[in-house]
Amino acid sequence: MYSDDTVMAHGHIETDLMTPTRASGHRAALQQLVMKRFGMAAGSYALALLLTWITVLGGFYQAPVSIAWTGVVLIVASQLGFLYVFATGLNQRFEDPSLTEAQVLVGLLWLTFFLSSLGSVRGSFMVLYILVLLFAVFLRPAVFARYATLAFLSFVGLNLWDFQRGHLLKPEIAFLQACILLVTLVWMCLFVGYVYRLRQRMRQRRMALQAHQETLRGMMNQLQNLASTDGLTGLHNRRHFIAQAHAELKRLRRGQQSGLALIDLDNFKRINDLHGHAAGDKVLQAFAGMAGTCLRETDLLARYGGEEFVLLLPDTDPEQLATCCERLREAFATAEPADAGISRGQLSLSIGMTLLLPEDDLDLALQRADQALYRAKRLGRNRCEADWLAPRA
Repeated sequence: MYSDDTVMAHGHIETDLMTPTRASGHRAALQQLVMKRFGMAAGSYALALLLTWITVLGGFYQAPVSIAWTGVVLIVASQLGFLYVFATGLNQRFEDPSLTEAQVLVGLLWLTFFLSSLGSVRGSFMVLYILVLLFAVFLRPAVFARYATLAFLSFVGLNLWDFQRGHLLKPEIAFLQACILLVTLVWMCLFVGYVYRLRQRMRQRRMALQAHQETLRGMMNQLQNLASTDGLTGLHNRRHFIAQAHAELKRLRRGQQSGLALIDLDNFKRINDLHGHAAGDKVLQAFAGMAGTCLRETDLLARYGGEEFVLLLPDTDPEQLATCCERLREAFATAEPADAGISRGQLSLSIGMTLLLPEDDLDLALQRADQALYRAKRLGRNRCEADWLAPRA
């Protein structure tokens, strides 16, 4: 449930920049709040109509009963109109979806119409002006003051009208009542101003808190990225790969399979010895950059350790896995790392491939890929070997 702090000081409901799904849910929750506030207003009108008929039955209502029925019909019609606007969502087209000003204006007009028929007992019901204005306490102070002024002038105007017609029996009592209403309305204006400033400060603090939370979330995301990313190549690290591979195993169902491959850069120690570790780092970075152009967004490539990488291809058959690995091998063979002193054609890699099946064990699958990689190394490097093509003993 949203409190009135979700309503801005000028009576407008806040709508922050959100994702479409979240914004839709936020609007639905605020619409529920609007409907509940309308229910409170409708309940207040029901009690006010009860007072109308009490005055009629008690003989205090000086106008014909038909006038009272006219007031009832107008009030019911106005509330049905508001209910239609809220129920159909048409209120969302207005700057203030709660239509606070419109509801307050209707309330003041009906109350003035009702008091015009009460004569000398009118002062007993002037508290109803306060009741109507309570629904406007979350408007801007200037707007509230405008409606408070309308309420005061309406009450004074009714008494002046009766005085001019000679129906005001005790002008001094009417004057005292007007003074009491004026003091009450002035106090309410001051109170609304205080509430407005208080809510503005609370809103600023809430926005500052949200900004701090966003900063903390950003820092947490950075920490998570650092914890799951290899600093040299920018690829995911071994820990992240293991977690994602386990998740992929849980996702696999009967009849599904994924590709798993271990990749080792050939003669990497010799590159470090001949050209230096800085050149070796550039080779690793060159492989990571090249691999990113050869893989799908759903594929996962991670640095497994040293010059060894691991590749996971979801929903892949043996032919697709072999094609992808060959593409990586051929692309790396033409790589020429910048400022590494290594010319085109001097780099190669070996790959061991296997298939990841439902209910498979990840460690055993990695062992199968490692055995296939060992066979690729033993057969001369710069080649891809699959465990499903291994000779059987």
